[in-house]
Amino acid sequence: MRLAGVVERNVQSLIARRQQSEQKRSREQKIADRITQFTGSMRFVYLHVVLYGSWILINLPLVPLPKFDPTFVVLAMAASVEAIFLTTFVLMTQNRMSEQQEKRAELDLQVSLLAEHEVTRLIRMVREIAEKLQIEASKDPELPELQQDVEPEQVLDVMEHSESNCGKSR
Repeated sequence: MRLAGVVERNVQSLIARRQQSEQKRSREQKIADRITQFTGSMRFVYLHVVLYGSWILINLPLVPLPKFDPTFVVLAMAASVEAIFLTTFVLMTQNRMSEQQEKRAELDLQVSLLAEHEVTRLIRMVREIAEKLQIEASKDPELPELQQDVEPEQVLDVMEHSESNCGKSR
């Protein structure tokens, strides 16, 4: 399937940007990402089923094998320490992903604001053309409102005001 040239260019640009971002990661970020990737896999689950299952089985009172942790205190400590480290690695990865998401959201907002500005200008031009050609649609009562530039700050103010009013009515 062939995409439009501009879409293909944008896709290639985004791929290049993602690869560039991946290359800029620090060694620590790469290690944290690999650990997080492994700990989120079924291999990790299987490894823990075997490891912890064996540990528990060997240390059960009725099993005729030498006990190395009959009270399971060492197992609990090992699992706790592992959980602390895994949580840290996952949080590091999530923080990096959150930063990436914020950048994408900022880009989306900038593109949306630019598109809104361009559409507003187009509406003005088309209305002026329609007026000169005496087209009936140029008298649409919504057009003056649509020709107004939208100020993001005003939209945020209205949203915050609406949210605070909804919160009061609950």
